[in-house]
Amino acid sequence: MNKSLYHLENLTQVYRDRTVLDVDRLDIEVKTITGLIGPNGSGKSTLMRILAFLEKPASGRVTFRGQPLSQVSLNLRREVTMLSQEPYLLKRSVQTNVSYGLKIRGISDTQHPVRRALEKVGLDPARFSQRSWRELSGGEAQRVALAARLVLKPKVLLLDEPTANVDRESSELILRAVLDARNQWGTTLIIISHQLTWLRQIADHILALDYGRLTCVR
Repeated sequence: MNKSLYHLENLTQVYRDRTVLDVDRLDIEVKTITGLIGPNGSGKSTLMRILAFLEKPASGRVTFRGQPLSQVSLNLRREVTMLSQEPYLLKRSVQTNVSYGLKIRGISDTQHPVRRALEKVGLDPARFSQRSWRELSGGEAQRVALAARLVLKPKVLLLDEPTANVDRESSELILRAVLDARNQWGTTLIIISHQLTWLRQIADHILALDYGRLTCVR
């Protein structure tokens, strides 16, 4: 029996009669860091969305913790969270954005977890908790979006170009925060990035996608 966190076999995804993803096999182990590289349109984001349970493949087998995709429970799905390249924030305060995921999980005492999550991404809770979403810079917005995921202590964190549109300080803080998640909580990380030098330093495996086909770089 396959014991990988994720197991993908003969996976395809098709958009408008065009095959955008064609993966023979992929296994991702618990507590590992997997880097994904490749040109725009190669299928990276599509693969991430399938791993995040945001879309279903056209064909093939996907299992998570040994469970077929169709049988993965809501509780298991909640172990997985994704940060996209363009962060979506509620049109509310930073506090509301970061606490939202906790509240829909029935957790009412959110003040301390939110404070800790903001500190992890280098945002002073005293200055930022009550700040409106519209008062944030691009880098600050991305860090708030990351804090909203870190506050959940996810088992799996999927990152789609997390530092592509942010300043250098924000980039360094984001990278440090996601590595802390792996080191402190055993979070499995899957990261799309064009920063190949950085990926080589931290990733256990680097995979390349081109025209939807997967090859191992390291």
